[in-house]
Amino acid sequence: MVTIKDVARVAGVSTATVSRVVHDGGQVGDACRARVKKVIQELGYRPNTNARALVSKTSDTIGVVTPKLSMTFFGCLAAGVEITAREQQLKMLMSNSLYETKTELEAINSLREHQCNAIILHSEYSDEKTLTQLAEEIPGLVLINRFIPSLAQRCVWLDNEAGAREVTEYLIRRGHRKIAVISSVYQNNDPKSRLIGVTDAMKANDLAIDPACIQESTANMRGGEEAVHALIANGCEFTAVVAYNDLMAVGAMNALQNAGIRVPEDVSVVGFDDLYIAKACRPTLTTMHYPVEEMASYAAELAIDLSSGKERLSNRTHLFMPILKERNSVADCLG
Repeated sequence: MVTIKDVARVAGVSTATVSRVVHDGGQVGDACRARVKKVIQELGYRPNTNARALVSKTSDTIGVVTPKLSMTFFGCLAAGVEITAREQQLKMLMSNSLYETKTELEAINSLREHQCNAIILHSEYSDEKTLTQLAEEIPGLVLINRFIPSLAQRCVWLDNEAGAREVTEYLIRRGHRKIAVISSVYQNNDPKSRLIGVTDAMKANDLAIDPACIQESTANMRGGEEAVHALIANGCEFTAVVAYNDLMAVGAMNALQNAGIRVPEDVSVVGFDDLYIAKACRPTLTTMHYPVEEMASYAAELAIDLSSGKERLSNRTHLFMPILKERNSVADCLG
């Protein structure tokens, strides 16, 4: 491996001069700078960023921990962080927690070993005590898609209740009174919050949901299909389905159509997230747009500012709102 000493020896300068050239700093003459750059290119020298981080106690990296990057939602989240990372000329380090608390903590510790002080964490299951301790130890730790009152200044989150309430009220305005809900079995706050939003909207309109018309399943297309099968098997009467997310909504539409139930002529379906698949499925899906890329980019800026001391913790929160996207999966209910 070519070292900075090798470059200095061949170029006939000190290692300090090579370092100044590499970092575009200090007083170095044009001729000397050109000679050092030529030697760097000829030898194929690459600066050791890890070693530099150990000396400076900082790094040019930003870390991201998600449950499962292969899922479209978390891929969008990573894309949002990368936008900010590129703008600020930082490298991005990624790690999956695989929905396990132990793995999540291992991922965070790995980033810390790389002197990564700006970390965006999508934490599903770590308890508040653990996250509070991490926040005390990591200057630029920012939580995304989770709200903890004691860490409000570090939380970038979405109002899930308001989003679910809005899409349910939209269905009611379209004439739907018999509404079924397919929710996620995952034990985090999002499914609970969205279910509260649906039931609140129903109550506000003097309506109620039959318990048989609420089904939980895995938050993917197969889960949506299975939830619809259960609704039909339970004898639930419904003219519309509110799905926990777009993947479940698409699975629900597939199951309904396979059963000879037309969407939206017989049953309307709405989702949540506004993933790419919402515009590619047939019919195109009415859903609540979750600004995950925008939120992730914002969270990255906040994490960087906190880690560098540019931003101080203050009594403000970072709340985003979902937006209704009307497409073709909802029809008026005339019955």
